[in-house]
Amino acid sequence: QVRLVESGGGSVQSGDSPTLSCVASERTFCMAWFRQAPGSERKFLGYRNLRPDGTYYATGIEGRFTISRDVANNILYLQLNKVRPEDTAVYYCASALNYCNANAGSYDTWGQGTQVTVSS
Repeated sequence: QVRLVESGGGSVQSGDSPTLSCVASERTFCMAWFRQAPGSERKFLGYRNLRPDGTYYATGIEGRFTISRDVANNILYLQLNKVRPEDTAVYYCASALNYCNANAGSYDTWGQGTQVTVSS
């Protein structure tokens, strides 16, 4: 069973660019980021698979957030660029053994989430 541990959340100011990390206990083909704001459904942000061109962002995310992956150390990153109060949410890392997509139900393993709170 893969284990995922997120870190890097906390209270930040509007305009900050924090970076979240997700460390996996073992390598999987796909690692992805989701977030869930209070009272909202969990929303797909993007994924990074093991292919050289394997980064995919949800519509409206590319340019605001940057996903990268340290394959050798099984770490997935999410840089939040110039955050706004509406970026306040719990950010989750997820992994899938064999394929990537935007459907949360396709992911085998989830981290515990890391809270990001953006104040204006």
